[in-house]
Amino acid sequence: MTTVAVFILCMFCAVPVAFVLILTAITYVQASGNAVLFDSFAQQLFSGLENYGLLAIPLFMMTGELMNEGGMTQRLVQAARVFVGGFRGGLAYINLLANMFMAAIIGSAASQIAVMSRAMVPAMKQEGYRPGFAAATTAAGGLLAPVVPPSMMFVIYGVLAQLPIGDMFIAGILPGLLLFGAFVIVVTVIGIAQGFPHGQWMTRSDAARALLGCLPASLIPITIIGGILFGVATPTESAAVASLVAFAMAWFSGQRLTLPRLFSLFRRTAVNSGMVVFMIAAANVFGWVVVYEALPQKLAASITAITSDPFLFLLIVNAMLLFVGMLIDGIAAVILVTPILLPIATGSYDIDPFQFGVVLCLNLVLGLLTPPVGVGLFITSSMTGIRVAEILSALWPFLLAVAIVLVALSYWPLLSTALL
Repeated sequence: MTTVAVFILCMFCAVPVAFVLILTAITYVQASGNAVLFDSFAQQLFSGLENYGLLAIPLFMMTGELMNEGGMTQRLVQAARVFVGGFRGGLAYINLLANMFMAAIIGSAASQIAVMSRAMVPAMKQEGYRPGFAAATTAAGGLLAPVVPPSMMFVIYGVLAQLPIGDMFIAGILPGLLLFGAFVIVVTVIGIAQGFPHGQWMTRSDAARALLGCLPASLIPITIIGGILFGVATPTESAAVASLVAFAMAWFSGQRLTLPRLFSLFRRTAVNSGMVVFMIAAANVFGWVVVYEALPQKLAASITAITSDPFLFLLIVNAMLLFVGMLIDGIAAVILVTPILLPIATGSYDIDPFQFGVVLCLNLVLGLLTPPVGVGLFITSSMTGIRVAEILSALWPFLLAVAIVLVALSYWPLLSTALL
């Protein structure tokens, strides 16, 4: 009870999650009276970092930073305009498709929402779209980032679950397309109801220039996914090559990288990846305590007493994760709940770990757009000047679409595992 009290108190006092996990582990060892566990504490903390796959995290982060510095966002938007720009409500479809392209490069929902809010919302407002809908479409598009490979959340989950990260990326391809399709349906229905303006198709010459300008940016997902699918490189090696390609594009993009800008970019990458890696190390200690206390087995006994159906179990887990994601950052939540819930899903319900990982990551990132925390809502609001309440009122159809996709992913494992 002391351990639980410390955990809850630290969480409500806004203590950083990594320190919450470490303090909880220390409290447990102290309360258990088994002080000999302190001899292994530092070793368990360090062993959480002894995984080659973790190198992919700073490399993917640096790739995203370099793409932003190179001004690739507008090129991706122009490429999306070639394919969907002429439909009714074309700019809304361009928004979603550009988000799809960005998701295959950045891999971070918060970063993607920030970048795309600046790029798309002013243009949509100028063409007559309601400000709330423009911001909501952009924020919802950011939810593609944790599902469409490469995804940092998939890297972290793969490390914690001891799964091949490349296979985890492949498992996200169909769910990413499914989520994108669900958002397209939402935009289509709203467009018919509200009478969105007609778009305009680009001329052949403009389309050719747009696609040619986007060609360098397409090398990033091709390098990452192609290298993994064809067995040419591991995810970490693909991330390293992708970062080099992104550096070359940023350097020759016309917005030349000066040394101060480059230093600032490397510093942001180091700070952000350092925070994530430290949380993973802390999670290893927390997981060690969880296993020692046999918490998954005790929780499994309680849940299996309610239902033996894997689908119902996943629905219960989805409800729990939705609540967790509302209060805790997505990456921190993945680190926190994976050691507890994954053994139950695979051991007691024989759920495929790849299916569980996809459901887990998509559900937890939903907290970016749901109160009371809703970091993604505040990012969109600060970037566009649109009130959070106005964004939220236009966002609910997209959240409903995500809920339907989550139920489908929970019911049909093949949606996550068919390509493996």
